[in-house]
This record gives sequence, structure tokens and C-alpha cells, in this order.
Amino acid sequence: MEKLGKYIKPYVGFIILTMGIKLLGAVLELFIPYFMEIILDDVVPTGKLFPIFLYGGLMLLCAAGCLIANVGANRMSAVSSGKITRKLRYDLFEKLERLSARQMDELTVPSAESRLTSDTYNINQLLARMQRLGIRAPILLLGGVVMMLGMDPVLSLVLISMLPLIGIIVYVVTKKSVPLYKEEQTVLDSVVRVLQENITGVRVIKALSKTEYEKNRFNNVNSELTRIDQKAGMITAITNPSTSLILNLGLTLVVLAGAFRVNSGSSQSGVIIAFLQYFVMILNAMLGITRIFVMWSKGEASAHRVAEVLALPEDLVVVENGASGENSSSSEGSSYSENSGSGEGTPAHIEFKDVTFSYTGIGANLEHLSFRLMRGESLGILGETGAGKSTVLNLLMRFYDPQEGQVLIDGRDVRSIPNEELRSKFGVAFQNDFVMEGTIEDNIRFFRPIEDADIRTASEDAQAAEFISSREKGMKAEVVVRGNNLSGGQKQRLLISRALASRPQILLLDDASSALDYRTDAYLRRALHKNYSDTTTILIAQRISSIRNCSHILVLSDGKTIGYGTHEELMQSCEEYRIIAQSQMGEGRESA
Repeated sequence: MEKLGKYIKPYVGFIILTMGIKLLGAVLELFIPYFMEIILDDVVPTGKLFPIFLYGGLMLLCAAGCLIANVGANRMSAVSSGKITRKLRYDLFEKLERLSARQMDELTVPSAESRLTSDTYNINQLLARMQRLGIRAPILLLGGVVMMLGMDPVLSLVLISMLPLIGIIVYVVTKKSVPLYKEEQTVLDSVVRVLQENITGVRVIKALSKTEYEKNRFNNVNSELTRIDQKAGMITAITNPSTSLILNLGLTLVVLAGAFRVNSGSSQSGVIIAFLQYFVMILNAMLGITRIFVMWSKGEASAHRVAEVLALPEDLVVVENGASGENSSSSEGSSYSENSGSGEGTPAHIEFKDVTFSYTGIGANLEHLSFRLMRGESLGILGETGAGKSTVLNLLMRFYDPQEGQVLIDGRDVRSIPNEELRSKFGVAFQNDFVMEGTIEDNIRFFRPIEDADIRTASEDAQAAEFISSREKGMKAEVVVRGNNLSGGQKQRLLISRALASRPQILLLDDASSALDYRTDAYLRRALHKNYSDTTTILIAQRISSIRNCSHILVLSDGKTIGYGTHEELMQSCEEYRIIAQSQMGEGRESA
């Protein structure tokens, strides 16, 4: 919890005031049995009514003051714990947004979601409970003991002797429960992951008749979560009954000893009744303290998980630009085409210099990749699944940094460009991109300061205007979560519209037209060539027809460059490319 101290510090004064009010309420509550003992032992024997009404009135005032203080303090604790948790949750969300792709891969999305939701909730409950019970319960416990000592030290020692036994039980339970609650939160990550996968892939699951399989998979992780929760619950459940048993045993001894002392004249009946009231207070206080320890176990485990994320270092820091704009065509493993050096002497708009990269550090996902693109040129990337096509885009946008080589934009190493400046250069449509709930216009604009005219132009160029206009509300038509009320082709055109709307310097299309028919795909490429001639485009596709007119074509296999050049050059020099072209378009059969 000390790692979260900076979030609590601004509210220390408010929390102290809250706990001060709780202290006042607890002290007032302690005087109620004391006044009752005075009435029974000192006032009633005199037969006078005024003192009875006087002390009875004081009891009512104490009860009313206790009620007002507790209600007010509880409301204040809800306010402070809510504000602290809101700030913590915001900072955690902001930190998650800044994590590199590598860090998010290690953390996993389900774990991030559970830390942002259930873990922050546990922290909120801990903060609220500590303010409500952190002062009241100990004061009632200690105050009750002090008041009893003042009334009858002998009887008080009977109950006091029980407290060390309760302390041992609380210590053992807390020590064993904290690791279990940490493990429970980890298993909860798996539950969130399975649930997330089922919700996202519900159509595929139904189409492949895998509903029963997924039910069993969820049941397995859910059963594991239940097992750990039950184990932790069984341990913490020992506290309340054992505490009650020990205190009730003490109370029984108090009643027995009290009866003998009353008979012997060493004590009075009012003291015994007051003892019963203080016993109830002490019992409730002990139960409150045990609840604090249970909540502390959960809160400490959750705070540790949240602090882990907040303490993660900045992974992709901006470094000094050590890159130059010189042509690096001499780099080892270079695969420049002969005509890719247009604009010699000036920095390429995009340049990969002998780039090697691995996601895991075991085996290269890209190996010695080099190419240059001048402003306005286009690059088509072709290759089998896992060849490293999308990795090129990930490195260009600096979602990851290469282990070797450089990625440059306008002669600047992308590692030297601040993220906000770097990302503003791109318009991107990924293969499985994000469509949010909202209107079509909201999805295209995506909270950017883009004029309505630019949105309409982008939708026309992306060949989305036709299906948008067919909707009753046009641009204001609603899109449901994940775009499930759109077809695959409509969704892709919507995403391409989003990429084009900001008139980007660099356009990245990661298999973004795979769901389009050939005619629409051809119109899209024609619009890009005509209206975005100054935009440098990188296009990943499986269709030769989608990339054949690109300025350059890069063919990848297992992270290695096996072909680079124009369509005509590759038909002559790259057998793999020629085979794909022949199978798709029937080209080159005679020459082959």
C-alpha cells in the first residue's frame, strides 16, 4: 500500500477529519452503557425520577450523536475513497495506454482489464472500510476494555485474557489468506481472457459448433477460481466463529464470576448488565477488525498488482537522432531494387536499414530487411502467414524497436521522433481493426478535428459512400459494438475511410481490402492513385491484383526478403512471386 501513498496524500487531512468524526461517534457510543450502569446501580435505588430522565436524556444524546457522526463519516469515507480510486484508475488507464506493445504482450489484455476493474474496486473497498472501521473498531475494543476496567478490574481481566488468542488467530489467517487472494486475482485474469475470447468469437464458435467445448473451457477456469476463492474463504471464515467462540466463552466466565461477586457484595447487577453491553461492542469491534484484515488481504494483493503496472518503466523512450539521410544501399543483406534510389542525395521518405527483429528473442521475425521509399511511392508486401508482413508496419509505427538496424522517416530514426509527432504521420487500417459503438461518422472521425467535408471525401475514396448513403440516417447511422451490423466489406471500407480522413503523409493498409470484391478493390486503388499521389503507401495484400501497380513490391518468406522490385521485375526474378501470379491471374505461363 505504501506504493499508492501519493494518491492518498492529497486527502490525508480529509481522511483525518473523517476518522476524527468516527472517533467522536465511538466515544459517545462507549458512554451509553456507562450511563445505564449509573441509572441501575446509583439512581434507581434512590427512587428519584429526575436523575433517571437526566441520564436517560444523556443516553439519547449520545445515541443521536453517534448516529450522526457515523453516517456523516461513512459518507465522507465514500467521497475520499471514491476520489482516490478515480485518480488511481485514471493513472492506471493512462499508464496502460503508454505501455509498449512488448509490455502489453507480457502483461496481457485480460490482466490489464482485471487490474483496472476488480483490483481498483478492492482498493476502493479497503480505503472505505479502513476509514469506517479503522478507528471505530479499535476504539470500541480498547475503550470497552478501559470502561470495564474502571467498573470491575477482576471481571475485566477475564475478557482481556481472551484477546491474545484472538490476535493469534487473526495473524495466522491473514498470513495464509494474502497469497491466496493474489493467486485468485491471477486466475481471474484467465477468466476474463476466456470470457473475452468467447464474446469476441461468438459467431465463429457457433458456426463451428464449439459451444460445448467453450463451455467446458470456461468451466475449467471458473472452477479453478471457485476453488481458490473457497479455499481463501474457508480460511478467513475461521476468524468470525472462532472470535465469537472465544469471546462468548469469556462472557460465560464473566457471568459466572459476576454472579459470585454480586452475591458476595463485591460487584453490582448494573455492572454485569453494562458488561454485557460492552461485550457486544467488543464482539462487534473484533468482527470489524477481522473484516478489515480480510479486506486488507484482498486490497494488498490488488494494490501490489496495480503498483506493478504503475512502476513499469518507459519502454520506447525518445532517443537522440543518430540517423543520417545518406543512402544505405551498401548495408549487408540489402534488397533494394535498382530503381528504388530515385532522389539520390535526399533522404527517403521511408527507409529500413538492415533491420532485424524478433518478438521473443528466439528466432528472427524479420532478418536484414532493407528498402527505401521516396515520398508518394507505394510498396506492396506479399508473403505467407507469419512471413513478417505486419511486423514491418509495427516497426514503422514504433510499436516495437528492432534489435538491429534502423527505421527512418525523412532521414530521422523513428526512435528519435516523439510518439505524438510520429503517429500523426500515419493513416492506418489493420486487418482486424477496431470498430466502436457509435455512428458511422464517429468511427471515421474518431475524435480527431476533421472537417465534415474531409470525412465525406474519405468515404467516397474508400468506396464507402454508397453503402453509407443507403442507410436511413447516412453518416449518423448507428454502428453496434465491434461493427456487428456491418458486413466484412462495409467494415473494411469504413476503416479505410478512417485512415484516409486525416490526409496522412503515410498510408498503411494491412490486408485491409481482403473482403472487398475485385471491382470495388480496383476502384479503391484507382482513387488512391488519383487523389493521394503525395501519400507514401504501404499495402499488405494476398492478391497480386492489389499490389501489381505499386512502385515497389516486397516478397517475404519466414522473415527474409526473397524478392524486391516492380511487378515486371519480380515476374522475371522471383519464382515464388511468379507462381502466385500464375495461380491468381494466369500470368507468365508461356514464359515459364
